[in-house]
Amino acid sequence: MGMISEFREFAMRGNVIDLAVGVVIGAAFGKIVTALVDKVIMPPIGLLVGGVDFSRWAWTLKEATVDAAGNVVPAVVIGIGEFLNTVIQFVIVAFAIFLLVKVVNRLARKKEEAPAAPAAPSEEVVLLREIRDSLKR
Repeated sequence: MGMISEFREFAMRGNVIDLAVGVVIGAAFGKIVTALVDKVIMPPIGLLVGGVDFSRWAWTLKEATVDAAGNVVPAVVIGIGEFLNTVIQFVIVAFAIFLLVKVVNRLARKKEEAPAAPAAPSEEVVLLREIRDSLKR
């Protein structure tokens, strides 16, 4: 039972739960960015450059063939369009993370810039104030 209780303690720490939430949200954000790039950004770009569907844009190294047994040997291709889509997705995610980090840093800086409490007066100043106050009486 010791190992199970240790694991439960580990799993219930705030950092682990925060990490799990971050991974789930990150995966969902990745799907949104993929849909944005594949369905919204790339079609107009493809239309502007002459009706090219970038997701199918590929460089064929070897055409598909049929072997002696009648089995189809698939073509060997380099998926340039899929790579381009992935690069655009990465740039969008990296920019979103950059903006998030920038906001967090700005908020952290504002907390640091809060005015500090004035320092306590030195012993000499306290003594001089006492003398002044006693002379006023």
